[in-house]
Amino acid sequence: MKSLLPIALLAGVLSAQSIPPTYIGQTKFQTGQDVVPAYEGWLRNTDGTFTMVFGYLNRNWKEEPVIPVGDDNKLEPGPLDRGQPTYFLPRRQAFIFRVVLPKEWDTKQELVWTLRVNGRTEKAYGTLSADEEITERMIMTRGGLSPGEDDPNKPPVISVADPVGPAQAGLPIQLVATVTDDGLPKPRAAPKPRAGGAPAQTNSVEAPRPRGLSVTWLEYRGPAKVAFDSTRSMQPTVTFSAPGTYVLQAIASDGALATRTSVTITVN
Repeated sequence: MKSLLPIALLAGVLSAQSIPPTYIGQTKFQTGQDVVPAYEGWLRNTDGTFTMVFGYLNRNWKEEPVIPVGDDNKLEPGPLDRGQPTYFLPRRQAFIFRVVLPKEWDTKQELVWTLRVNGRTEKAYGTLSADEEITERMIMTRGGLSPGEDDPNKPPVISVADPVGPAQAGLPIQLVATVTDDGLPKPRAAPKPRAGGAPAQTNSVEAPRPRGLSVTWLEYRGPAKVAFDSTRSMQPTVTFSAPGTYVLQAIASDGALATRTSVTITVN
């Protein structure tokens, strides 16, 4: 006689089988998934205007969708193009772009970012709700509050020089970033090697201090993928795979606070 599963266990098996794999947290998909826009909060500007801040989650671990501004990538109401990204890197990209709203903006009005990727539509709803007000410090720490607004550390300042000469598809060019900083927090010294060359051990339970300034590059807008020889360099070499207009971002971090700037490059 065949053994039968208990009814409760059988129901559990059937229930698990009916769950779409895209909703199982442990499942990692390289391609074919959607991109979820995220509303991060809003800033109160000194001139009476407001700034809403957005990011996104690309649920793919490898695919980097290109979504031009239009019906599949738009903000409403108002102009469809509000400076949102059109090139989407894998996984979570927080606090990545801003939309300035006028003083007259109705505090009950929603600003909606719509993304349609791989046949699925997702929306983020921005509101001026009091519990969603954020600060620049929160953005610079990617949502953190420590050590707070009274911290003497100032964020690094970064600029990117325009490339010398025209950019051509398939031909590498060099970008140059300039970063200045106040030297805080003081970078930790590299551990002294022990006998035999192994790094020294420490019994300190304090959080390790950063090793100094760093610059990270990413593609923000563009018709095709950009190849960086290094995404962590002051002077990376980049190659564009297709003609068009690209926007790249450079993010400077002192280990605690980060700021970003953009450079627009037209590729022939």
